Amino acid sequence: MIPLITPSRHLVCPNCLVEMQTLQMKTIFHPCKGLHGLNAPMVEAGVKVSVKTVEREDYIGTDRVRLHEGRPVMAVITERPDGQDTAVFAPTATGGSR
Repeated sequence: MIPLITPSRHLVCPNCLVEMQTLQMKTIFHPCKGLHGLNAPMVEAGVKVSVKTVEREDYIGTDRVRLHEGRPVMAVITERPDGQDTAVFAPTATGGSR
């Protein structure tokens, strides 16, 4: 049997100082200090990428939502030269009884 050699990946966050080496090929998220604790993706080092938040523009009411600087956030968008990825934060459902 021939062992497979997986190359190491050097990941960084464009909004904070977090860096890591990993063998995983999947997207890795971390609580980003630059985005006040929102889960943001780590990206390959050396790739020109922007990671930004998108504010909710609809009525919130009693929904429990993620906040960024006191404002409700609906997604984190990662823009690359070849496209974009979006991580959406769905509101938490609440219920009651009478």
